[in-house]
Amino acid sequence: MCGIAGFISFTPFFDKEDIHKMTRRIAHRGPDAEGAFYDGVCGLGHRRLSIIDLSDRANQPMTSSNERYEIVYNGEVYNFQEIGARIKERSPDSQYKFKTSSDTEVILEAFVHYGIDFVHQLNGMFAIAIYDKQEQELYLVRDRMGIKPLMYYWDKQHLAFASEIKALKELNQINRDINPGSIADFLHLGFIAAPHTIYKNIFKLNPGSYLKVNREGISTTKYWQVKQRLSSNIIQNKEEALVKLSDLLMSSVQYQLKSDVPFGVFLSGGIDSSLVTAQAVNLSSVKVNTFSIGFEENSHNESEYAKAVANHLGTNHHEFIVSYKDAINLFESIFEAYDEPNADSSFIPTMLVSKLAKKYVTVTLSGEGGDELFFGYGSYKWARRLSSPLFNLARPVMRYAFSQMSSRYQRIAQLLATENSSNLRSHILSQEQYFFTTSEIERIAFPAFTSPAFLQEFENIDTTSILAELQTAGGVSVKERKLSAMEQQALFDIQYYLPDDLLTKVDRSSMLFSLETRVPYLDHRVVEFAINLSPELKFHNGIPKYILKQILYKYVPEKLFLRPKQGFAIPLNKWLKKELKFLVDDYLNPDLVGRIGIIKPDEVEKLKREFYNGKDYLYNRLWLLIVLHKWFKENC
Repeated sequence: MCGIAGFISFTPFFDKEDIHKMTRRIAHRGPDAEGAFYDGVCGLGHRRLSIIDLSDRANQPMTSSNERYEIVYNGEVYNFQEIGARIKERSPDSQYKFKTSSDTEVILEAFVHYGIDFVHQLNGMFAIAIYDKQEQELYLVRDRMGIKPLMYYWDKQHLAFASEIKALKELNQINRDINPGSIADFLHLGFIAAPHTIYKNIFKLNPGSYLKVNREGISTTKYWQVKQRLSSNIIQNKEEALVKLSDLLMSSVQYQLKSDVPFGVFLSGGIDSSLVTAQAVNLSSVKVNTFSIGFEENSHNESEYAKAVANHLGTNHHEFIVSYKDAINLFESIFEAYDEPNADSSFIPTMLVSKLAKKYVTVTLSGEGGDELFFGYGSYKWARRLSSPLFNLARPVMRYAFSQMSSRYQRIAQLLATENSSNLRSHILSQEQYFFTTSEIERIAFPAFTSPAFLQEFENIDTTSILAELQTAGGVSVKERKLSAMEQQALFDIQYYLPDDLLTKVDRSSMLFSLETRVPYLDHRVVEFAINLSPELKFHNGIPKYILKQILYKYVPEKLFLRPKQGFAIPLNKWLKKELKFLVDDYLNPDLVGRIGIIKPDEVEKLKREFYNGKDYLYNRLWLLIVLHKWFKENC
């Protein structure tokens, strides 16, 4: 796990000192070593967090054995030993030996042997930059699921890239105009979806993509897409599915336990992290460290459940009980970590548990991806309801009735207001997170900020059906697979919510403390298997994550999980009325709101009044506006 940065330009624009500016800015991602390459056209920089092969030989940038290519790389490729063995078999010199035991060298030599198609062999999380000194071409590659970040600046002439936007902002010569469409996306989703960022000329490389730039310009290629991995043949046999999924998860955890430094597991006490922990305990030859966060406010404290699971599995468990004071102390770190507006308040406990874990380990495993792959969110139930003709017939009446009830039901009334939604999938996600509907954005924001960039480009998957070629005795036949509403909502989350919110949160929160976090559920083999499971094996008789639970209960008693799903959240609605009320006063006062000029001040005042008068569900809308105005105050 590391931080990377670099540039390529065929006219004088960047210089060698720019490399050092960028890498110094992301030193937290790699405190163990720093390196740079520069040939007058391309510059590459690296900050290293040593995980595999701790020797100086594995430092980057690294030069290929034929001296033609240079690489900087962030992440881990877990199957590098198998790839290395294949390279040795292909080598005309049977005595070929790698100079290091690092995955970096294997990745680079795989590119030498296979070209850009080498990416299909990689199992892991990665952001890779490889420069061809002979052809003066630069390749940028991002992993399939978007686990590791890769940002780039492109103005039709010059390209710069980095693990985080803050490194790009060290380049004074780049354009930093704001992208107004991204603000509308943020108001609706709470994050800015790839390929966009808050800046017009800075982009996120999409998951499963690679970019090539040379004197002719830039081109981007999708080498992996989740929708293209859908099969028309879904797995319906429960016993077959249990065996295969259990084996795949065990294989993924075994891969991701590879490390030359101490490791641990984030354990919330929920289904996903408990199963990862159980399999890690089963595979590890040493006692596993586990880490959890609890809250002084009992309604948001799941630490007792994590402790019960840890006791049953016999881990070396560490917990940290936090309060609003801990959240206040981290508030500034939030903006240091993110570089652009992001309203996911769960980054506070994620940062706190990362800080705790770093005292004991350098690598952690986490349960991200389990909810999206196995229907763990309440939004999937809403997607199913809203796809029902009978439910939709009654929806206007229900919406009116709920709007006259308590705050909790008024929130449901907002979710039922789908007539003006540009896309049902984003609307469901937005209202599950208590953010603004598209019609609300049109009302509260000034016109320049009401046209979203993401929703205009979004591929609507509401009517997705998959056409797959099947080999038959008579030749090739085509079979259609119609996706259920729950599957469609989950695909939306896998494509957007997971990489651009959840995985971003995990990467920034952990790397702020030089901690590597791995996500076993997002091994692409597990993902490709899960998306082709029958929905009945994921949501069975009203039970979400049904098949995961069947696997987990072989390790941990079911009684430890007989409670409602809570999530990794903080009591923000209470804190904004008391301990964190100063944030509302500081960043949502009429003077500042008017000066920034995105949201109409009278609409903000109305929102504040309604929240303090009992409409608790509006707390996340207020939080979103706090984040937005604080970011603009400090960056524009």
